[in-house]
Order: sequence, then structure tokens, then C-alpha cells
Amino acid sequence: MVYDVTKFMEDHPGGDEVLLSSTGQDATDDFEDVGHSDSAREMMAGYCIGDIDASTVPKKTKYKAPQQPHYNQDKTSEFIIKILQFLVPLAILGVAFGIRLYTKST
Repeated sequence: MVYDVTKFMEDHPGGDEVLLSSTGQDATDDFEDVGHSDSAREMMAGYCIGDIDASTVPKKTKYKAPQQPHYNQDKTSEFIIKILQFLVPLAILGVAFGIRLYTKST
């Protein structure tokens, strides 16, 4: 069933935000979880505007996990890069220190 509760928004005991949060979607679970009274259920008949056309409801798609990158078992290249990231700055520092000592002694 489809309900238009626009006229009831100001009078709704839970406030209009509760009704607005369910706009355009199935609010059956929200309605049932609150535990509405029999009189509230009877009032709903006055706000009913029709039935849902099931052919217009989009079908739920099954979750498909994103493709994972290929696991690289050979991590040799990564290991070499990490060593070079450590050794190259040390080599530059060593060369700079050697030049400093050489130019200072002459």
C-alpha cells in the first residue's frame, strides 16, 4: 500500500521528521517497530492512496565484490626498493662527508 501522510505530518506524535525519513520507501518495518496502536492502524486507511505496482520496483542486485589486485608473491623488487631508499641517502651523506674532509685537509 502507498500512503500520503502529508496532511498528518503536523499532528504526528513522533514529529514530522519520522515521516519524512521514510519518504519514497517501504516504511513497514519502521511502522511495526514503533508498536502503533489499533487506532493508529485504523487512521492509516484514510491516508491510503493506492497499491504499489510491483513491475516498477527495481530488482535487488546481488553484491559483487570488487576485483582484488593480483597478489605478488615475489616481493624481491619491493625489498630492493626499500633497501635503496635507505642506502642512497646514506651514500650521498657519505660522499658529502668525504668531500668535506678532503677539502678541509687541503
